Formats: sequence, structure tokens, C-alpha cells
Amino acid sequence: MKRLAFLLLLSVSLPSHAELVSVAVASNFLGPARAVAQAFEKASGHAVRLSAGSTGKLYAQIVNGAPYDIFLAANAREPARLEQVGTAVPGTRFTYARGRLVLWSADPKRVPAQGDMLLKSGHVGRLAIANPRTAPYGSAAVAALRALGVYKQIGPSLIRAESIGQAFQFAASGNADLGLVALSQIEDPNNRIRGSAWLVPADLYPPIRQQAVLLARGRDNVGARAYLKFLKGAEATAVITAYGYGIESTGAGHAAR
Repeated sequence: MKRLAFLLLLSVSLPSHAELVSVAVASNFLGPARAVAQAFEKASGHAVRLSAGSTGKLYAQIVNGAPYDIFLAANAREPARLEQVGTAVPGTRFTYARGRLVLWSADPKRVPAQGDMLLKSGHVGRLAIANPRTAPYGSAAVAALRALGVYKQIGPSLIRAESIGQAFQFAASGNADLGLVALSQIEDPNNRIRGSAWLVPADLYPPIRQQAVLLARGRDNVGARAYLKFLKGAEATAVITAYGYGIESTGAGHAAR
């Protein structure tokens, strides 16, 4: 009896089986996603594998059967579409971050305090943006340029990158003179990026509500559900805001259950 009681007590005290959580993450969020994953792994014992790319390309991979448990998109449209076609679990979608667009150059003197004046000056040079067809930050960049009335003028000098990550690389390497990139890419708290920047006013482009959703493959993955819960918590929120993202207190969509 004593041995049986000891075994029962031991089984209760043992930690639950650790799971591998495969996360498809929009490239603008890769930096904070790494930090959140590290904190989550330490707190939970589960392991996280991140795969980054443009939201549009990740969406296509998921629809075609890519083995992801969670999708961290750079918009709300693709997660909602996945719900509609039954590839995501209904009731698990929520806004984890609100993105912000910035005009940035690696040259500390290139972008003035009034960056809109630079865009209107006709002396922009090569401007890198993410592909507006597959990347929400790319469509936001186009919207901002149109709102400023400079899209037709600047259009011929645009360099359309595969993702916002590649757009930043173009600007950072000098392959582009400027980039319309994510604020999070220059607000990395662990590696402050030098250069010059202008925060694009939020009223010049549609809100970038970045949504998370549990995918059908991760429905029974306890680690995946724990990750989504952790993503809403204070520790993850502190990481997200440190990278320059906004947080919606109520969120758009639903809470993970």
C-alpha cells in the first residue's frame, strides 16, 4: 500500500509531457518571437520551433498542409480565412500586436524629422518595401505613399522585397537607399539599430492588427495552447511592447481556449 501510494504521489508530481510547438511567424515579428519563445520554454518545458516568412507565403504553406501548430500573422485577414476554410480552430484567434510602419535609412543623416517632406522631395532614390501582394507591411507602405500623394512619383524607384525582413536587409545593406519597414526592426531592445527614421503617422495606412490563431494540426497539442495563453500574458506583452508594437487591450477576434 505504501509503495502504491508513493507511485501515485510520484505520478501526480511529475511534469506533463513536453510538446514541440511549431510556429509560423510573420518575419516582422521574428525578433520578439524568439524572445517570447525562450521565455515560454523556460517557464513551461515545452519546445518552440519558429519558421518565418511573409504572411501571404506562410498562409499558402498552411493551406497546402505545412506542419505548423500556430500561425502568427502580420494581419487579421489570413487567420480569419483559415478559420473559414476549417484549417484553424474557431474561437482561438486574437490580436497579439499592433504593427507600426517607419521610414528608415542606415545613414544617420538621411531621414529628417519630417520624413514626409523627403518622400515628397523627389530625391528618394531606391525605396525598399515588402511585396504588397503577400506582406501586410507592404500593402501598408503602398497605402501610406498613396495617402501622401507620392506613389506615382516614387513607384518606378520601388524595390519590392519578398518580405518585410528582406526589405529591411535591402535598406541595411545599401541595396536600397531607404526602406518602409516595421518599427520593431529598428527597436530591437537587445541590438539597437543605428540610422535615421521617421515614424509614419498611423492615419496614413490601415491598422496593422497582427493576429494569432491555433491551427487544426495543433488542436490537441497542449504546448500550442499553452503558448497562445503565454503570448497574452504580462511577460510576453512586455517583450512585444519593448520592440515598439502596440497592444490592443480587448483584441480583435477571440481568446484561445
